[in-house]
Amino acid sequence: MRPLEPGEPRHAGRYRLVAALGEGGMGRVLLGVAPDGRLVALKQVHPEFAHNARFRTRFRQEVQASQRVSGAFTAAVMDADPDAETPWLASVFVTGPSLKEAVDATGPLPVEAVRRLAVGLASALTEIHRVGLIHRDLKPGNVLLTGDGPRVIDFGIARAAEGGSDLTGTGGIIGSPAFMSPEQAESRPLTPASDVFSLGGLLVMAATGRGPFAGATTAQMLYNVVHAHPDLTGLAPEVRALVEPCLAKDPALRPTPQAILDHLGPVAPGTRPWPPAVHRLIDGQEAAVRTALSWPVPVPLPPPVPRPPKRRWVPVTVVLAAVAALAAGSLIAVNLFGADPPPSANLDPTSLDTLRHTDPCKVLNGVSITGLGELQSQDTLYFDRCDYRPRSGGKVTLELGDRFTVDGGSPTGDLDGRPVLFSKVGGSTCDASVQLPAQAELGVTAIADTCDLAKTVLGEALNRIRAGNDRYDLAPGTLLALDPCAVVDKAAVAQAAGPVRQVALTGLRECEWTAAASVRLTFQKLASGVPETGSPADVGGPAATLRELGDTCFLTWDHRQYEAGQAEHIQIVTVKPGGACDAAKAFGKALAAELPKP
Repeated sequence: MRPLEPGEPRHAGRYRLVAALGEGGMGRVLLGVAPDGRLVALKQVHPEFAHNARFRTRFRQEVQASQRVSGAFTAAVMDADPDAETPWLASVFVTGPSLKEAVDATGPLPVEAVRRLAVGLASALTEIHRVGLIHRDLKPGNVLLTGDGPRVIDFGIARAAEGGSDLTGTGGIIGSPAFMSPEQAESRPLTPASDVFSLGGLLVMAATGRGPFAGATTAQMLYNVVHAHPDLTGLAPEVRALVEPCLAKDPALRPTPQAILDHLGPVAPGTRPWPPAVHRLIDGQEAAVRTALSWPVPVPLPPPVPRPPKRRWVPVTVVLAAVAALAAGSLIAVNLFGADPPPSANLDPTSLDTLRHTDPCKVLNGVSITGLGELQSQDTLYFDRCDYRPRSGGKVTLELGDRFTVDGGSPTGDLDGRPVLFSKVGGSTCDASVQLPAQAELGVTAIADTCDLAKTVLGEALNRIRAGNDRYDLAPGTLLALDPCAVVDKAAVAQAAGPVRQVALTGLRECEWTAAASVRLTFQKLASGVPETGSPADVGGPAATLRELGDTCFLTWDHRQYEAGQAEHIQIVTVKPGGACDAAKAFGKALAAELPKP
């Protein structure tokens, strides 16, 4: 871990970057901080991948699948921007050395620790394979040893770069030779069994300090992976009995991750799964993270707040030195259109109802913007956001109902009495936003390379939303136009979660109720047909899935097919000590009874 050098980017999306964690063949990893204070491991891909259109397409597809992975032994993907100039993916940051670092520093793991490692890895692969992913690069550097067990990271990224010398420079092979499967070494089609072979190699390395296949050169190592018997000397009998079938040359002869779990059985409860020397490494990394978070930040940033917005604003009065203020990261408010809006206005472009009916990918598609040229919409993972590619290059983003917090100040400009705010925190892009009168925490936002362009894009977007020509084609039973806070009445919420103290609209399609149990309802777009982790739940109709994590419970289901491969998805998250899932099921039944039928 090292401080960022002068000139290195300090932001990616809404995340503040504070330190460099490492670098590999796919990209570099940075320690980031979300606006709500959570730590993330943010991976930025290398330029040679970022400049390849096929990589971006695959990366976008893999991100969608990766966001479905939520097992206890993986680092969940929180956010991503496959269309950024430098594509990135943010996952939950977990403290702990990699398996490679731990073995290099403290030596091979004892048998019981290897068994715990095997249970965690097999559980992680079960979850990864469930959503249709194959890891493809399961190696000691992609397994972290945390205080409560292993975590598999970087699942789904290698696939985006696989498939050709134009991406890899090596005929399409992605992975680490010492831990590849034979079929991967020969560039043959892969199945989940390929990851099981890699798992076997990892366990040999964890138990002995070396991999099962050696070679003086990469070519020799790959030949040995395909043709030679693995070196299993020095393994305890129980470890050998586990890894030997995993390292079968024929994928059909390898056990599945579930079969491995059945073979190992449950692990004994324990609070410290690793040898004391490994836990000292974990403690040392936690101290290093605390130190990194105390390093000075070169630009002023607001403090994190609970479940905050995607961005925060610090408005200041416009003065003649506006350009200098922007360079310093200040936020400026001006009037976009002057005193009078266009005379053709017929819809309020900042009303919640108008925005719920507006397709952000239609608003600016095919529109020519001065300084940018014609904009073309890109595939999006969201209902309320769209990325556009201008002919001139770069990226423009339009967000409808984005959440933010105003921290004070007196903007001098307004649009129909509503301030127009600019933010250039971090210096890489500029955000222009107008607040929604009915919900001041939400806004319409345009993001571009400069504040002038962001202002122009926002003005054009508001005009087109006002004209009402870029609406969603609403199908029967759709959720898109619904107010999430109004679908379930307060009495039904109280029956499920207790007396309601507060109701808050936290996004165009997200609502939170504060009661004895906290309840959050989100209508979102997700890949369809991917099974969820958890157990079936009866909510009176749709096939729902229930998953409990401590005092938090997740209840989810697909409401209806949206487009090919995508669904309108419902997620209910409840938090309540001892009874979160009971509250989730009661709320889910009340919700399902009120939803329109697809």
